Amino acid sequence: MKAAVLQLSAQGMSSTKLYNYIRIANKQGVKVLLLGEYILNPFFKELQTLSTSMIQEQAAHQSNTLKELASTYNMTIIAPLVLVKKQKVYKTIAKFSPSSTSYYQQQLLINYSHWNEEKFFDNEMKAIVSPLVFKIDGFKFAVMSGFELHFDNIWAQISPKNIDCVLLPSVSTFDSYERWKALILSRAFTHNCYILRANRIGAYTDKDYDWQFYGDSLLASPNGELLEHLGNKEELMIVDMSHTDVVHSRRAWGFKDSINKRSIL
Repeated sequence: MKAAVLQLSAQGMSSTKLYNYIRIANKQGVKVLLLGEYILNPFFKELQTLSTSMIQEQAAHQSNTLKELASTYNMTIIAPLVLVKKQKVYKTIAKFSPSSTSYYQQQLLINYSHWNEEKFFDNEMKAIVSPLVFKIDGFKFAVMSGFELHFDNIWAQISPKNIDCVLLPSVSTFDSYERWKALILSRAFTHNCYILRANRIGAYTDKDYDWQFYGDSLLASPNGELLEHLGNKEELMIVDMSHTDVVHSRRAWGFKDSINKRSIL
């Protein structure tokens, strides 16, 4: 399975870079393209200063653009997107396929005093369910937000589904570089699946903090190895993943078998 990460800063209403990079990815045979968080919309702190009508206008423009690109280039595009419905604002991850569009409403949101998405967004608070799962050419993907990666409850929902790759859009910043890499590699290893992470670049500064988004988009293997990664510049990363390697890894380590044996007792 050939997939790609497009590592960008926030693009606003501009679609030029999306068109250019997706054309390149298409020529390389990419089936799935992943974008980081707050690329199609302004960063969270900026969103707090905007009207819902402005957020809605921007989301509609970007949605139409990505629907057109997915159809034109026969590609599935995974893109975090802030949506407005009936004057309520929701943080979602959109899946634009060549023939349809679906949305995953993020279930667990950051709720820190300096970065409280849970308070700002109107996402429903309910029992944890499975994140978005889909299959392309026999290769099975799951989609979760970067913050959701931390929670065992989310992983418990997708573990029985034999996922080949978790697509992970993120917006990591501050001094979290090494911690995020360690967490991603550990999750990939203990669940014997690929994790493809897209992190945005760029910066946002307010009176209290300097938010530097450092990139480091990466691909972790089902054995917990770092296969590919980017620096902190704008870049397109194209990767190859193998369902056979996922199967071999699960057989070699036997983590899932150890649990399955006990489930019948």
